[in-house]
Amino acid sequence: MAHVEREDPRVHQEALRLNKFLALAGVGSRRKNDELILSGVVKVNGKIVQELGTKIHPLRDRVTVNGQPVQVRHKLYYILFNKPKDCITTLSDERGRATVLEYVRVRERVYPIGRLDRNTTGLLLLTNDGELANGLMHPRREIERVYRVRLERGILEDHFSKLRRGIRLEEGFAKPRQVELFPGSRRKELIVSIAEGRNREVRRLFEALGYTVKGLERVAFGGLTTEGVARGRWRYLTQSEVHYLRQQAGLET
Repeated sequence: MAHVEREDPRVHQEALRLNKFLALAGVGSRRKNDELILSGVVKVNGKIVQELGTKIHPLRDRVTVNGQPVQVRHKLYYILFNKPKDCITTLSDERGRATVLEYVRVRERVYPIGRLDRNTTGLLLLTNDGELANGLMHPRREIERVYRVRLERGILEDHFSKLRRGIRLEEGFAKPRQVELFPGSRRKELIVSIAEGRNREVRRLFEALGYTVKGLERVAFGGLTTEGVARGRWRYLTQSEVHYLRQQAGLET
């Protein structure tokens, strides 16, 4: 299970009251930390600090308690979820519909990497590692997404060829990396691979050709698949999978 201990990036964004910083680091409650500060065992940059309300900057300031350095750390979670139909990718829904967090329950708040619309099923990654999420979603990284598409009728050969060549959408030209017919589907099912991840891109490609998408499943993202994960179930990523995703996001060489 990939719970990775790393410094919590959220505490680096602004100055914090010293007692809050110590609380985030797990030293004790804010009241207890105030007592520690008053007792003279807390140092900032080598100097004893006894003034309550003192603010420190976690990136610049070194804090010790009884001579021991203190750092804020939290568990980073990396989760692969096989999203069912009618599940909302947002973290809350004003209409009371089921969200991903009703299926994936962990101690830390996790967030989807990208989105799948309500009727799209399949692979969705969730994490509280904002650095990785931003890297994977950046268009420059061109992370591959693979979909299985089911149409209401078989696709014509000229439309199939046109799809492979690319189609102009409202925001520009879109060309799938790969388009293949699913064997034995009478041309009603296709495998489509894209790298840009525009909003509803796969559905809009087929709509532009006059087809209605009856079923859409993301079967792979960044080389990971839902193999072994039933619909509505989830698992933690392995350490090697996390490393592989970080490489694709440009965070590791």
